[in-house]
Amino acid sequence: MSSFENLRVVDNFYQTSLYFPMPTVVVSTLCEDGSTTLGPYSLCQPYYVAGKEYYAMLLCCRNSSNTAQNILRTGKCAINFVDDKRATFRECVKLSWPGDKPEDKMPKCNFRREKSQIEEQTGEKRPEVLTDAIEVIECTWMRELDGAQDDKPGVLDGYEPPYHDFNGITSQFGAHFILRVDRILMKKKYSDAIINGVRARDFPPLPVDFGYRDSKNFWFHRHRRMIAELLPIRKASLESVRYAADRADDKVKFTDDALETILNVPRVFLPTVLRGCVAWAKENNVELVTAEHMKIINDKRAKEKNRK
Repeated sequence: MSSFENLRVVDNFYQTSLYFPMPTVVVSTLCEDGSTTLGPYSLCQPYYVAGKEYYAMLLCCRNSSNTAQNILRTGKCAINFVDDKRATFRECVKLSWPGDKPEDKMPKCNFRREKSQIEEQTGEKRPEVLTDAIEVIECTWMRELDGAQDDKPGVLDGYEPPYHDFNGITSQFGAHFILRVDRILMKKKYSDAIINGVRARDFPPLPVDFGYRDSKNFWFHRHRRMIAELLPIRKASLESVRYAADRADDKVKFTDDALETILNVPRVFLPTVLRGCVAWAKENNVELVTAEHMKIINDKRAKEKNRK
C-alpha cells in the first residue's frame, strides 16, 4: 500500500496541488508612455545555462498582464530579486492583483527605482531597476524563437490559436518568454563573495515563495543560515585525463603537471575545459601547455568573471 495520497491535478497545480518552493522576483517593464511598471512573479527560472551563444531566463505569466503586454511590445524587462523583509513581501503582494493598471498601482508603490545601467551607458530606453534589489537581470525577449516574432500586444480577453509551444503566446490566456540575459547586476557585498569565495554567512536574504493561496493568503519563507555539505571527492586518474587531453587537439599537447591542475574537474565538464585551454594555447602560439600556462589561463578566467 502506498504511503502517499493522490492529489487531483488542476489549474495552477504548482500552488493548488503542491508545496512548490519558488523565487520571489519583481519584473519591471516599460509602459507605452515610457514609464516603468512593476509586477511580482515566481514562475521565473534559468533556461539556457550553457552551450549556447547566449544565456537566458524563462518567465511564465498571463498574456493579458501588464508585464506580458509590455514585453510583447518592447521586448525589454528587468528581473529584480528582492530581500525577505516582511515589508518587501507585503509590497510585492500589493502589486500582484490581476487587472490593476500601472497608472493606478504605481503611484502607491513604495519600491525605490533607478535608471537601468544599460540605458545609462548606451542611451537605449530600458525599464528602471529596483534600487534596493539584491541582484537584477536585465533581459531582452528572444521573440524569433518558436516563430513568436509576430505576436503582438493589445488582446486582453484571450488570444485565439494557433499557439506556440514554448515562446510567446502559448495558450488562450498564457505566455512564456525566453529572455536573453543582457547583464547581471548585484550589490557589491554579494558580488565580492562570489568572486572571493562564498561562505554560509555571505548568502543574501532571498525569500522562498510557496505561492499557495487559500483564497486569503500568499505564503513565503524568510532566509535562514545556509548549511554546507562537502562535495564527494572524485579525483580522476592522470591517465584518464591524459587520454582526453591527447584527443582534444592534434597539435596542442599538455605536460603531466598541467593536467594535474584539472584532476578534480568533473568528467562531464573536462572536454569543455580542455577546449578552452586549447583555444588559449593557439591564440598565444603555445604547443605544449605547462602548469605555468594553466595558471595564466585560470587567472584570465578569473579576470573575465570579475568583469562580468
